[in-house]
Amino acid sequence: MTPDALADLIRSRASGRVLGQGRFLTALAGPPGAGKSTLADAVVTALGPGARVVPMDGFHYDDAVLTARGLRARKGAPETFDVAGFTHLIGRLRDEGEVAIPVFDRDRELSRAAADVVLAQDRFLVIEGNYLLLNEPPWQAVSRAFDLTVWIDVPEAELDRRLMQRWLHHGKTAQQARAWIDSNDMPNIRRTIAASRPADVKVRWS
Repeated sequence: MTPDALADLIRSRASGRVLGQGRFLTALAGPPGAGKSTLADAVVTALGPGARVVPMDGFHYDDAVLTARGLRARKGAPETFDVAGFTHLIGRLRDEGEVAIPVFDRDRELSRAAADVVLAQDRFLVIEGNYLLLNEPPWQAVSRAFDLTVWIDVPEAELDRRLMQRWLHHGKTAQQARAWIDSNDMPNIRRTIAASRPADVKVRWS
């Protein structure tokens, strides 16, 4: 399914409700390296004015918190996110007007609070993240909050290739990237695929 086709589906699903009474929330989920942010941007572009992306990654716990909890080596795993804070944000996005959102700065490896703002005129929100459909506590409440759910299906070998490119781009050596993928990214990929609820729509995205 192309971004244009997905945008058409969102409009079709949203046409059965009065947008003035709340936003239409689409979950775009998939494992690390699936291309969620790229597809989300393309769908929002296809939707046009009044649509925007909301990333889940702004709810990463800070490295200091992860270190204190012994989770620094698992950064990016489900337990390294502020799920309660993210769930609360989803509730606010449903009905409130202007809502500030945090944004994850990958170059600095930290989240910046209130780094962006969802405006009142933003009616179609494409929310992207690894664990939006994860059928594990406390994530189940998140998966029930959306009007449409989309899963990006990518073969494991392709995910591995993309992640290697990502970490090399962000300054890791090939050896460091390989170690991080094997110890952290790949377990998260397999856990996400095995434990996520079925989506309304499954797409392939390259």
